[in-house]
Amino acid sequence: MADIKTILFPTDFTEASLKVLPYARYLTEKLDAKLIVLFVVEELSKYANFYVPHSALDNLEKELMESAEKKMQSFIEDHFEDFPVESLIRRGDIPEEIVKVAEEKEADLIVMATHGRKGLEKILLGSVTERVIKTAPCPVMTINPFRVKK
Repeated sequence: MADIKTILFPTDFTEASLKVLPYARYLTEKLDAKLIVLFVVEELSKYANFYVPHSALDNLEKELMESAEKKMQSFIEDHFEDFPVESLIRRGDIPEEIVKVAEEKEADLIVMATHGRKGLEKILLGSVTERVIKTAPCPVMTINPFRVKK
């Protein structure tokens, strides 16, 4: 069996991620691995052609990054106070950035929820999890957060 030393846990800070979090922690502890918690701020430059001034998008992206940093700090304090993790915030296409971080950090496993986006947003943007599974450099463990027993 492969040696799992680095686990990547992409989060969007939603209830779905919170339900998957115990699995990431458990695997990290049992395998004596390193846990990397990742949040990706979606890049807004693809919306630049919608008559929104570029400077407005730049300001919004800056605010989103600052907000993400605060949210990540709070998330780590709330859920990993007694647990060593590396936290990362990236900006870009969410599935692409998850895969890039997995490659850069030489992740041996990605643990993530099967669901995140819902409805029209999922139809328009596609499934992040599906895209990660198809392009990841390592195994991806997916957990359906709506089927997790309490």
